[in-house]
Amino acid sequence: MQTELTQRTIAQVGEEITHELGAQMITDYQSANPTDVKSYHIGRNIIDQILAQPGCVGMRFYNAYNEIGQKTLVYVGVDESGKSLIKYTVVNNDGNLVTQKATVADRTVGSDSDFDFLEWLIALV
Repeated sequence: MQTELTQRTIAQVGEEITHELGAQMITDYQSANPTDVKSYHIGRNIIDQILAQPGCVGMRFYNAYNEIGQKTLVYVGVDESGKSLIKYTVVNNDGNLVTQKATVADRTVGSDSDFDFLEWLIALV
């Protein structure tokens, strides 16, 4: 991955794929991992909050277990060199430079339902 990142910036990582390829990738994963969580829902507000941090050019998602042992994602912002944002400096209302902890997020909603995915597959036909 480091070689890939030297050829393009973090902000450029990711690309649109076809619906058919997306459906095939999901099907392949779910076939190989039938008992795993099918999907996660993450709200726009927390994504916007992370991306709005100074120096943030992308996000990193970590597989994790929450406090009660359920599989989840922890997500953080990343800077242009690919490092997770841990803290950043801002100017406060008094004009002083202060260091703030960067946002670390969770509270995804996992789903074991295939309903939405099945609707997607039907739409492809």
